[in-house]
Amino acid sequence: MPNIHSEAAIKIGRRVREIRQHLGISLEDLGELAEISWTSIGKIERGVSSPTAETLVRLGTALEVDPGSFLSGLSADDYGVRVHQISARDLIRARAEQGNPRRRKA
Repeated sequence: MPNIHSEAAIKIGRRVREIRQHLGISLEDLGELAEISWTSIGKIERGVSSPTAETLVRLGTALEVDPGSFLSGLSADDYGVRVHQISARDLIRARAEQGNPRRRKA
């Protein structure tokens, strides 16, 4: 049995597969339309591979859906254990409470 990449990868893959099957096209058809190897798409659909942004855009374009729909509702927690459980807003708030409004410049 192949290793699952993450819970997020499973959800994304399931969404791709559902749309592809709803349209009645094969992995090979989608691969040709998206200009992605059909074996790579199979790995994505099984949750074994996590797609890049470019791959999501190519798949969304080929399937005629918003590529963002593949990511809708996902969070960093879907990618496994997180070392940092705070957000930028939490960090800014904590610094303000400490009287240290230091910010990093980009």
